[in-house]
Amino acid sequence: MSAINEFSDTSARRYSLALYELAEESNVIKEVENHSIAMIKLISESKDFNSLIKDPTNNQKDQLLVISKISENYKLNNLLIKFLSFLISKRRFFYVKKILNDFVDTCSKKRGEIKAVLVSAKKLSDDEINVIKEDLSKNFNSKIKIKYKHDGSLIGGLTVQVGSVMVDTSIKNKLQQIENRMIEA
Repeated sequence: MSAINEFSDTSARRYSLALYELAEESNVIKEVENHSIAMIKLISESKDFNSLIKDPTNNQKDQLLVISKISENYKLNNLLIKFLSFLISKRRFFYVKKILNDFVDTCSKKRGEIKAVLVSAKKLSDDEINVIKEDLSKNFNSKIKIKYKHDGSLIGGLTVQVGSVMVDTSIKNKLQQIENRMIEA
């Protein structure tokens, strides 16, 4: 099973890199990236579209027709439409979400951004998230791309992970530390 996953990861990386190089040649990287993010969101939110992608019994004509309709509604970049059609013709459409996620990651890395995951106990406003993002950018001397999540189970505080660096100021973590000390005593 791991050989299959390894193959799909390698294939996804190769396809996403090919898409990046084509977008770079055509000077449409930002547009293709934005449309890829929209496609990823659509795949995540639409059960019907997700099943069309995942079901190997769906024929290529149906998949091409759906991509055509989606491209009309979302006004997708021509390069991305051709790329998605190519994936369908090569029977690699099953990996489209993984390929597009890898493409977005590649775009981020090429811009020199570092990924960070921010989880907070209370819902943060966009301004609060931007302040944290700016502070992280200063501390790490790099652009930061934040993925934000709200998790009420933290009780209070927040956690930030940038690469291998983890900062956990949550009350949940502090209570866990106290519990561990009590168990050891």
